[in-house]
Amino acid sequence: MRGLSKLKKAAAAALALLGARALLAGGVSALSGGAEGLLPAVLSLELGRPAAAAASAAPTPSPEAAGRGAGGAQGYVSIIAAPAPSPEAAGPEPTPPSVDSDGTPIVETTIYSGVAIKNGTEIDIDTAALLAAGPTQVLPAEGPQVLIVHTHGSEAYTPDSRDYYEETDTDRTEDTNYNVVRVGDELAAALTEQGLNVLHDREIYDYPSYTGSYSRSGTAVEEYLAQYPDIAVVIDLHRDALGDADVTYKTVAELSGESCSQVMLLVGTGESGLWHPQWEQNLRLALYLQDAVNDRYPTLMRPVSVTPERYNQHLTTGSLILEVGSNGNTLREALNAVRLFAQAAGPALLSLTQN
Repeated sequence: MRGLSKLKKAAAAALALLGARALLAGGVSALSGGAEGLLPAVLSLELGRPAAAAASAAPTPSPEAAGRGAGGAQGYVSIIAAPAPSPEAAGPEPTPPSVDSDGTPIVETTIYSGVAIKNGTEIDIDTAALLAAGPTQVLPAEGPQVLIVHTHGSEAYTPDSRDYYEETDTDRTEDTNYNVVRVGDELAAALTEQGLNVLHDREIYDYPSYTGSYSRSGTAVEEYLAQYPDIAVVIDLHRDALGDADVTYKTVAELSGESCSQVMLLVGTGESGLWHPQWEQNLRLALYLQDAVNDRYPTLMRPVSVTPERYNQHLTTGSLILEVGSNGNTLREALNAVRLFAQAAGPALLSLTQN
């Protein structure tokens, strides 16, 4: 259990509700007097500043929003799962929970982006120049074009009345009906609807041991590339984790009529010392897709996160981590988000197909 007493959790839940309402109303400055550390923590998370400086920050979050690096091959090929039931068959959206499974308050936040990066490295990156240069990927006209894998396939979301699962660890389950593998099913189906040829590896690589998950997923990617060398895009789909012992954050895309999380692309550079000479090609693809999605859904994407680690992205150009929602989001919010992402990113990828 994340340690709050029942009384303290109740007070924190009330404060979280006020914070969520203020954020949705477009401002948070009204909360700065009595948050006792919650508001500074929110602003520190969103603005990437120390809490002391964040307490006096302006209401609108900066593009320099925080995120985390995602964190496995006997890959077993599964050619896309069947699409999810239609909204009519699924029934009405359940009421989103206000606390997570441990009773920790959930606070909504929208991390504003545009075409921007959150640079977690010491490398000087010219975002505009890379966007102007465009991607180097060329998708084959025939055969598999996109591979979806899950290094941390057990990552799951906050349960609600429709999607309830038995945890195998905090915010995790091996049940592929409720973890990020299910979100991968949705992405595979949506990209296929756009006309792309997609492979989806539904294997879970972070169980029974979390340690070594990237080694195991990396071996799987190598096996796929050996069998299908023309695969041009490899997406490692994760769920982000935002918050601490006292609060959990859910990302919210401001879209009319949609209960929807946000999405983030993550690119590793190898600055940590691991060999990764062509990382800029991955970043160029990420910025290209970011631009395409922003044109259609301006608040769906968080800034592209650039990190020192390489996350298996040295195996082929066109390798990206896709973080769909956070641990405060529900599965339905993540499914909605990845479907919208595919609707915008799919045509952009198709335009890169070899003539």
